[in-house]
Amino acid sequence: MTLIREQLAQQNQGPRVQEVPPPAQPVPPAVPPVQPIPPVAPQVPNIPPVAQPEVRQEIPRNAEVPVAPAEVQMQPQPVREDLLYERFRRMKAPEFEGPIDPIAADNWLIDMQVILDFMCLTEQEKVLCASFALKKDARHWWITVQMRRNVLNMSWQDFVDEFRAMYYNKEVLAAQQDELTSFTQGSMTVMEAVKKFEQLTRLCPNLITSETEKVRLMMKMFRTDIARQVSTGNSPPVAVSDCIERALRAEYWINRDKEARAQFYQSKKEEKALAKANQSRQSTEAKPQAQASNPNAQGPRQPGKNKRKGNFNNQGQQRNFPQKRNNQGNERNKNNLIAIRLHDFDVILGMDFLGRHNAKIDCRKRNVT
Repeated sequence: MTLIREQLAQQNQGPRVQEVPPPAQPVPPAVPPVQPIPPVAPQVPNIPPVAQPEVRQEIPRNAEVPVAPAEVQMQPQPVREDLLYERFRRMKAPEFEGPIDPIAADNWLIDMQVILDFMCLTEQEKVLCASFALKKDARHWWITVQMRRNVLNMSWQDFVDEFRAMYYNKEVLAAQQDELTSFTQGSMTVMEAVKKFEQLTRLCPNLITSETEKVRLMMKMFRTDIARQVSTGNSPPVAVSDCIERALRAEYWINRDKEARAQFYQSKKEEKALAKANQSRQSTEAKPQAQASNPNAQGPRQPGKNKRKGNFNNQGQQRNFPQKRNNQGNERNKNNLIAIRLHDFDVILGMDFLGRHNAKIDCRKRNVT
């Protein structure tokens, strides 16, 4: 059994192949290393230098000789005063010429204070800029201040005190107080009157001790028609803003009422003028018709004749006045006549009758001959 198994195993494996070793490769002979050749410097023949001829550039006689540029001088940097002046000039600050008017002086001082605070200046710079804006009489006043004190170290509050001492003297302030107590609106609008009132109260702070006192003076300032509407209502005004708002509203409706009345009267006036023109035209058109219908009517009085041609008859009858028709032609309009009571006269005679009988009237003696 063992032999059989071995034979079967040999048949399955096939015949064995003998392994052949690879052929031996020939080894090349060793090459000896190559030695580097040192570089050889080229041999240059020693040739002496050749002298070059000197070339001279001929310059014509009339040619301009170039001049070396001059050194550029640097402009000095502007100092702080120049920069301050440019900044202040761009602000377009108002000028003050120095009239003795406390309201104008106070307005200028307030405007200048706002500009200087916006520029964020020091105390001395504020004084410098404010003094630059003084002109004419105010400039002369500032010169006198410079003569009696050192203004270089002056603070802004010192400048304000000097300015107020000049333009807010006691006499002027006393006059402003009198004007405030007697100030009325008159023909000014509400806003104009309020502006003037605020200026006066700013100059007289000692008279305005509270908000109620200011409202009382403002109500006294308004016109009667405005003050009546402002004070009406369940609650009278207790604040200045409320008082001004009510006054503006009252002024608006009062002006509307005045405009409506003016338009009404203007329309009535135009209607009367038109009616008068129509009446005159109708009377002119009716005059020829009346003369044609009345044979006793004569022409106008002729110059040179001492008698009047008209429609008076010899019997002292009433004068006939023509009647004119209206636009509809149905009704007749009577002329405006003056009724004279006959018992006031003794005799009524016509001019035609007196002229025909060569009568003479003596008014002094009241006699007719």
